[in-house]
Amino acid sequence: MTDLSLLFLTVLKYANNIDYSVKKVLYRKEIKVMLKKEMSLHDYYYDLPEELIAQDPLEDRSSSRLMVLDKDTGEIEHHIFKDIIDYLNPNDCLVINDTKVIPARLYGSKVGTDAKIEVLLLKRKENDVWETLVKPGKKCKPGTVISFGDGILTGEVIDVVEEGNRLIKFTYEGIFEEVLDKLGEMPLPPYITHKLEDKNRYQTVYAKYEGSAAAPTAGLHFTKELLEKIKEKGIKIAHVTLHVGLGTFRPVKVENILEHHMHSEFYMVDEEDANMINECRANGGRVIAVGTTSTRTLETVTDENGIVHSGSGWTQIFIYPGYQFKAIDCLITNFHLPESTLLMLVSALAGRENVLNAYNKAVEEKYRFFSFGDAMFIKE
Repeated sequence: MTDLSLLFLTVLKYANNIDYSVKKVLYRKEIKVMLKKEMSLHDYYYDLPEELIAQDPLEDRSSSRLMVLDKDTGEIEHHIFKDIIDYLNPNDCLVINDTKVIPARLYGSKVGTDAKIEVLLLKRKENDVWETLVKPGKKCKPGTVISFGDGILTGEVIDVVEEGNRLIKFTYEGIFEEVLDKLGEMPLPPYITHKLEDKNRYQTVYAKYEGSAAAPTAGLHFTKELLEKIKEKGIKIAHVTLHVGLGTFRPVKVENILEHHMHSEFYMVDEEDANMINECRANGGRVIAVGTTSTRTLETVTDENGIVHSGSGWTQIFIYPGYQFKAIDCLITNFHLPESTLLMLVSALAGRENVLNAYNKAVEEKYRFFSFGDAMFIKE
């Protein structure tokens, strides 16, 4: 929704000299125009050459390129990611997502037939019960038993749930995370075709709580040294946790984005971090989210008065143009897929035209895109 459209609606809403029935018709027409303009999936398309999709991480995390976009003017600057510190002020608060990616892709065989089965862990439902994506699903009806690693781990399909996903109850000896680390592979996004040599390169340096099926990729650019320099400058660093689900890669399949059903993801925010963010805001500092996952978490737990509350739960928040941000001022993020919900979120913060213009400039300047690609800082 453009600033001009918002002004039009505000004036229209409070104009006393316009007949109510006329006002209502005009209001509805303006809404339809805006929906047609910014709620169409194709409005979030841009052309990306395949060679600009980064297949491997850079050796030095903080040497990625950094595009700085002014969300108000649309002005663009080009830097290296380690220069981000020059854009952070004392009393600002950087909010990072400390989730940890689990090696969630398992390869096994169906007990009784030895048919090859691929299982992708999506989210833990109970201690040993996981919602999973199974290929081929037709071979895995309830009661099917799958063996992994010569029987080190076995799983029984106990139910078929939403979107054909399977609930699997696992049996093993020892600690599940250790078994998974031995047998599982990192669930890289489908657009990355190269084999990952070092699992740690698909983790942030501050990853702590296991549970994600994908990395919060904006955080991949930070090194421990850069984070220390940021702290030394007087910038607070708050932690939130959101376990990223595979739904983050699911394409939007409806032309009207308002009809899109967002996936749910588990989040946690503790009281100490909530207080740190609230104190930053009270002292006039900026809240700078690292990534769309931190953004969605903060916008979920922040009330209409801008107060961040601690807690945990599941969020399905869908942020697109017209959304009024309550929690964040600025955003550090990667370059996202065309027609994705992540691109819509970024457009909600900086304006669709500004963002698409910046993306087209990034293509022209041969920035690296997506998970292992370059970064963008959206500033005030």
